[in-house]
Amino acid sequence: MTDPETAAAGRSQLAGAPDARLTDALNAIGAGAYLVDDQGRIVAANVHAEHLLGRPAADLIGRDAHDLLHRGPQGQPLPTSRCGMRQAFLAGHPAQAEEDHFARPDGSVLRVSWLVAPYAVDRPGPHTLVIFHAPEPAPSTGPDQPKPAERLSELERLALLAETTTQLTSTFDVDEALRRLVALVVPRLADWAVIDLIAEHDEVWRTTVVQAHGHALVQRDDLQGPMPPIPEDSPMPLSRALRGVASTLAGPENYQGAPDSGIAVEQRRLFETTGIHSAAIAPLRGTREVLGALTLGRARKPGAFTVADLPLVEDIARRAGVALDNARLYQRQRKVAETMQNHLLPQMPQVPGLQMTVRYLPAPDASRVGGDWYDAFTLSDGATALAIGDVLGHDLEAAAGMAQLRNMLRALAWSQQQSPSQIVERLDEVIMPITDVSMATLVLARIIRRDDGQWQLTWTNAGHPPPLVISRDGLAEYLTEGHGLLLGTGVRRPRPDATVLLPPGSTLLLYTDGLIETRGRTLDDGLGRLRQHAAALAHRPLPSFTDQLLRRVQPSGIDDVALLAVRTPHHATDPEADGHRE
Repeated sequence: MTDPETAAAGRSQLAGAPDARLTDALNAIGAGAYLVDDQGRIVAANVHAEHLLGRPAADLIGRDAHDLLHRGPQGQPLPTSRCGMRQAFLAGHPAQAEEDHFARPDGSVLRVSWLVAPYAVDRPGPHTLVIFHAPEPAPSTGPDQPKPAERLSELERLALLAETTTQLTSTFDVDEALRRLVALVVPRLADWAVIDLIAEHDEVWRTTVVQAHGHALVQRDDLQGPMPPIPEDSPMPLSRALRGVASTLAGPENYQGAPDSGIAVEQRRLFETTGIHSAAIAPLRGTREVLGALTLGRARKPGAFTVADLPLVEDIARRAGVALDNARLYQRQRKVAETMQNHLLPQMPQVPGLQMTVRYLPAPDASRVGGDWYDAFTLSDGATALAIGDVLGHDLEAAAGMAQLRNMLRALAWSQQQSPSQIVERLDEVIMPITDVSMATLVLARIIRRDDGQWQLTWTNAGHPPPLVISRDGLAEYLTEGHGLLLGTGVRRPRPDATVLLPPGSTLLLYTDGLIETRGRTLDDGLGRLRQHAAALAHRPLPSFTDQLLRRVQPSGIDDVALLAVRTPHHATDPEADGHRE
């Protein structure tokens, strides 16, 4: 007989064990939440769900959510045809209900309100997020106790917080994060949103002022711009928020007296210009410092903000602050990585008779900048060396390893005066004991003009995508010969060379795999698209050829792209033609 722990382990394996990031995301929701796959099986659950349901996550994961939980008011089994949640799940669209019932292991029934919505995760197939809580009885209200205006229900509040987390943590672009934040709260909570951010040297910038105009969001550029410095001891609401002291309510009455600072003057202008009659202001806090403040204002929207609204505004601001902090850190890392990469990539030599153009596109993700490189330099015998390569890894370590590999290749190629294959064999022998590079791919070629004026290319390929030659008539052919193992395998085998004469006016294209690899497509598809577009652009001047090729091929952005294009003269008998680079 199978014991419960073994059965739970089997179900977890079947459903796919939840990763820590997914569990953390669910725990941040603040209500019971679990995730089901396209079969309705639970694949992750948060601690609030465990507490409400009286079951550990191990007892939930892998189980069919409907069969395990969904019941009628008296605990009776609920047919799928009568289960609103199951029907919404099968239809694949968001839905919610104020009252339903979940089974607990002790035989009791838990009354719940729930919301379901499609949820994107890094797993195969569609998934659905279920958020639920046990509602408390609504307090009675008399004729003299009107219900507060514009208050979200508990379920709507939880859904808004979950959406805030999902939306803001899925981008590392500060401007995009601010746009998403505004769209989440306007006009749902307010008809004005104002975001003040603290930049370097404690300078404040009113980055965003947005107004709801019908269903559209209108940005008020006239109210944006630099702000006065943050006063150290001002009791005014925005000043306190920018110091990270507290969230607070505010209105035009707060700024009717004599202003105690330049920020107070700007706030008075904001209230007078916008007509805001009630505002809630909360600090935007990062992990190490206060990043700014979020102000939500109501002008045409009825009802004033109350103290009961502040916890929701604070929670939104807290999540936004963490997301903005991560985005800022990402952008700083990316700037460092790109600066390092740009300094490591070399300038192209002037080679009479040849045109050269290079391009480098860093991936959008800062952590993926680093391993791709190109090089061209003159050899001691007058030939020109061409190289393109990719060091394993996508970070600053890969960039440092790339610099080591490139410099060592230059030294070997200059001093040994051997064929490309022999130089790469020697490089492969020393790469592991001398450099920090574990594995790398590389194409090393030498190009030289023969006595008859034709340009001869000799190359060896160490596990890299094949070079492409495009004639001026639009015939494109991959150079698939001269192929050997990538660098760093530890396998010692002779490497082959290959030689070809480049036709007059032809273009040689060396590139890294970021140009041809796309999710959902095979490598052959990428090579085919590259050849097709390169052939169509053969008549373009070389700089235009490279720019249009990148635009048409549209690299996926999941990896860096390095590209080196070389074009021979249109007439082989023109030895005095001047080469140039761009």
